[in-house]
Amino acid sequence: MSNKRFIIIDANSLIHRAYHALPPLSTSKGEKISAVYGFLLIFLKALKEFQPSWVAAAFDLPGLTFRHKEFKDYKAKRVKAPEDFYQQIPKVKEILKNFNVPVFEKEGFEADDIIGTISKIIPQSDPEIETIIISGDLDVLQLIDENTKVYTSRKGLKDTILYDQEKVKERYGLSPSQLIDFKGLKGDPSDNIPGVPGIGEKTAIKLIKDCENIENLYLGLDRVDQRLRLLLEKNKEQAFLSKMLVQIRRDLPIDFNLEKCRFGDYRKENVTQAFNELEFYTLLKRI
Repeated sequence: MSNKRFIIIDANSLIHRAYHALPPLSTSKGEKISAVYGFLLIFLKALKEFQPSWVAAAFDLPGLTFRHKEFKDYKAKRVKAPEDFYQQIPKVKEILKNFNVPVFEKEGFEADDIIGTISKIIPQSDPEIETIIISGDLDVLQLIDENTKVYTSRKGLKDTILYDQEKVKERYGLSPSQLIDFKGLKGDPSDNIPGVPGIGEKTAIKLIKDCENIENLYLGLDRVDQRLRLLLEKNKEQAFLSKMLVQIRRDLPIDFNLEKCRFGDYRKENVTQAFNELEFYTLLKRI
């Protein structure tokens, strides 16, 4: 591993993972804090494990994104989280502020698009920097390359895994960039992305292994057996729409400055005070 590391936090997904992984926790005043506590468990573990020189966090903003404009049913089946989940997001932002970690948000886009853009900019600033995306879901695996890895949890919050190109290949038999085509065919029920009905995970993997991407698949449909060919022909527009929806944007106009993300210059007493206010006494020794 390089000693020049940049950590980008996929904040909403981590908060969401933490919220569902831990039992409800409250302060003595009745403030709900389980998502904040779980977020910090992963955040502090990653800081210790990777010793980053730079850290940034990306958040989703409320409201519709460009994906909703392309497909009005995007994420339509997702159940709204309870109110106490949303009440904990500002607390996480406040703690990141105390750590002097810059927060990035952009209206009309998702945190994944910000992360995709930053992870593309970083090697242009310094090709020796290793970027580690900390996320609560696997959508960002498509961003993995020789400069970029993804750190996520498998079960609960303690069982973590660092995905690189080889680990993606081990799990899916595909390269990270091919996961876009794979999900374009298979769809993604969690985001209500349709894919091609009738094509499941194994078939989608085989088709993309054979053809490399959706574009090549449609150029060579005569080589696909009749049942699949009929499904693909009938749902061609939906397949390309699904691929567009799952593909993370990497070209957002954002105000990014590498030096402003340098980590370590924070006042320990501010973090201590924030932890004390939230009654995270067991976490104090970790800072």
